[in-house]
Amino acid sequence: MSTSRGTRIRELIVTPIAFRDPPLLNSGGVHEPLALRIVVQLVLEDGTVGLGESTGGAVRRERLRAAAKVVNGMDVFDTTAVAAAIDAALLPTVPSSHERGWTTSAVEVACLDAQGKLLDRPVSDLLGGAVRYSVPFAAYLFYKWAEHPALDGRAALGDDWGEALDPAGIVEQARLMQQRYGFESFKLKGGVFPPDEEIAAIRALAEAFPGQPLRLDPNVVWTVETSKYVARELDGVLEYLEDPTKGIPGMAEVAEESPLPLATNMCVVAWEHLKPAIEQNAIQVLLTDHHYWGGLRRTRELAAVCEAFGLALSMHSNSHLGISLAAMTHVAAAIPNLDHSCDTHYPWNSADDVIVPGALELREGEVRVPTGPGLGVELDHDALDRLHRLYLDSGMRGRDDTGYMRRFRPEYEPRLPRW
Repeated sequence: MSTSRGTRIRELIVTPIAFRDPPLLNSGGVHEPLALRIVVQLVLEDGTVGLGESTGGAVRRERLRAAAKVVNGMDVFDTTAVAAAIDAALLPTVPSSHERGWTTSAVEVACLDAQGKLLDRPVSDLLGGAVRYSVPFAAYLFYKWAEHPALDGRAALGDDWGEALDPAGIVEQARLMQQRYGFESFKLKGGVFPPDEEIAAIRALAEAFPGQPLRLDPNVVWTVETSKYVARELDGVLEYLEDPTKGIPGMAEVAEESPLPLATNMCVVAWEHLKPAIEQNAIQVLLTDHHYWGGLRRTRELAAVCEAFGLALSMHSNSHLGISLAAMTHVAAAIPNLDHSCDTHYPWNSADDVIVPGALELREGEVRVPTGPGLGVELDHDALDRLHRLYLDSGMRGRDDTGYMRRFRPEYEPRLPRW
């Protein structure tokens, strides 16, 4: 393929950052005061810069640095070759396609952002065009402490969300989410308390927000029998039940008797998982995530496969910032068969964003698809520098929800299944 010199990749800058995170509870423990991400800047020979974002930690950083060594000099429009080069570089030490996908995705998003800037077109156009111009998201509710407790001479760290440790607290958190962002659907991160307590929280939400879609995600902490019990109890209340038990065989066993659709972002996370999941009818809803499916174009392809086999679609989220939210919004806009609102952690983390404010805004539970070139967002270099310094000063190099929980509850054991 012939190309002008200006479209070749000159450099891939990998910048690890840390940002504030509330004490959100989950099946593995509790979020630490800081979360980690990595910002990627793909610089072309003409000076154009494409942006990408990935989860943080030393392992992801080293894999992205390995990618940086092999993409220099490649054509930014040849994303198939770029992905193949990264795959080949990582394959000897990273056999999992799911794990390699995290690296490939961050670079592919940066390539698409740069392409859009060169062509003066939004990324959604590069994915086939937007079929919707505003993407719906669900409020992501968590059981949480009122504050990060004082520790090692550090003062307690509070926030304006408050405590949520029972149904009333979860309902109040949902009200705040709706007041601030207009959400019309709600997801509760479960797996924290015994199932009957979380059933009570969902029923309280259903009473407080009648007719609005609800979902529950206990992150595989239940046995098959407990999963069946919860599905029966919440029949007619939930739109779907996400990852109640571990693995494709376990999910298939639950699905045989569940009156609710089952969803996953845990047992089907790579292409090789699709065939057995479909054959066993283990899931009815797939939560896509471009970060580990290999990028935006692969996510678009995945949506077509799901449509062919009758799987409904939603979208998974992790603790992300604005570059990832922009990428999620563009690919969601280009997927015709997006059947459910997408997950997003953005309200929990947006105060420490690395993009210039104004391009992305959650209103009425939706994000308007950016219409500017590429992702339509601009990097805030001062914020990036500040959060990179925070990363360096923190000494954190990985996420450890369990270890952090044990600082306060030494007996804590996140066994699976738990109930």
